[in-house]
Amino acid sequence: MRFKEYAAQWKAGQRDLGPASSVHLESLLNIHLLPLLGSRRMNTFDHKVVEGFLQVLERNGIGLAAQANCFDKLKAILLDANRLGLFDDNPVAGIKPPQYDPRRVVIPSPEQLGQIRTAGDDSFLLVADLMSGCGMRNGEAFAVNVNNIVADDVYRITEQVNRTTCQYERLKHRKVGEYRDVPLPARVRQSIEWYADKHGTVDGYLLRHPGDPARTFPHYHIANQWQRIKKAGETEIPDGMVVYGLRHFFASNCLTHGIPITDVAEWMGHKTIEITFKIYRHLMPGSISKAAKILNHNLTA
Repeated sequence: MRFKEYAAQWKAGQRDLGPASSVHLESLLNIHLLPLLGSRRMNTFDHKVVEGFLQVLERNGIGLAAQANCFDKLKAILLDANRLGLFDDNPVAGIKPPQYDPRRVVIPSPEQLGQIRTAGDDSFLLVADLMSGCGMRNGEAFAVNVNNIVADDVYRITEQVNRTTCQYERLKHRKVGEYRDVPLPARVRQSIEWYADKHGTVDGYLLRHPGDPARTFPHYHIANQWQRIKKAGETEIPDGMVVYGLRHFFASNCLTHGIPITDVAEWMGHKTIEITFKIYRHLMPGSISKAAKILNHNLTA
């Protein structure tokens, strides 16, 4: 059996995938996996073949996130085949997956954030405050709802606007109905209340399609503004920063003020704490030295 045939059977068995995840899987298979591996016979896979696949992705200039996603899907397919006994040895054993490079995380300073948040329209300001103040993903910010303020200082994230379906859907890495509670700084709560007073709400939702309030807020609206802001050159933006840097600011703000990384991982909705650690470990410089001083206190008492 060739890889494309086995992958098709494996994909048919992924019944728990949501619409967006199915589209994403189809895209990874058709754009990256099948063109390079589709005709390969399953019993010829070993660690050298997998390593070679990753090297081709790297040479072709495929982004690190896409490389990691490709490896995850290839690994899932090959492990499924391994469980069925198609290989004598696990073909992905010992292979180091593509690693997220912390140097690619570009975070604005507080002063730069102050300029950025006011550089667009009212919706841009609200999204900037939700991402930088509560750690929301952009799709989660687009689904902000006044009814989710469960306490003066707590916001409950329950859903997101899916980029693919343009519908309200469950959170990433969560089942339907699951949520996460995050800190709600006073300034962010004030921004929510200000926006609601000025623009009104639809069933509690603040952000709706600019041309049709019956539709969800489009992802491109913020992306287009971000490009215009950068092109205008009137706002100080760090080199290499993307809109997602606003969410990185939240993590940085937490960790540099001593908030435990376990809490940060939960608030950001990461699947595992290892993800948080890999991305933001460099934001905790001197943590060993700090620990040594704290531990020495009782040792010398």
